[in-house]
Amino acid sequence: METQKNVHALINGEKPVLIDFFAEWCGPCKMMPPILKQIEEHFGDRILVEKVDVDKHPLTAQYYQIQGVPTLMLFKSGMILWRESGVIPAPMLIKILEEVLKSVEPAAGVNSDENQDENKMINRFF
Repeated sequence: METQKNVHALINGEKPVLIDFFAEWCGPCKMMPPILKQIEEHFGDRILVEKVDVDKHPLTAQYYQIQGVPTLMLFKSGMILWRESGVIPAPMLIKILEEVLKSVEPAAGVNSDENQDENKMINRFF
């Protein structure tokens, strides 16, 4: 990521974004690129994967209270959906992300207009 402004734009976007907060000097962080590549291959365009160097973006790291690297955080629409520090093997990370995304993605075949109409009806009663 080039600027903190870009980081915040991605975090606030509609598409889920997995951010790897890392540092060049961090040994375990060097294990993350092949894991993140597998995440990108598995999820395709369902999720963005980005890296943020905590030494180049200290304000962002401070804002999200990054105290250890690597730290992975999943965001959508400005909300933190999931967070974990340390190296996580790709199969485990895929499983975790699938579960988290399942809870925030609309179910396949569900008409969002129908959902909105239903929510409006429910809200009238409460």
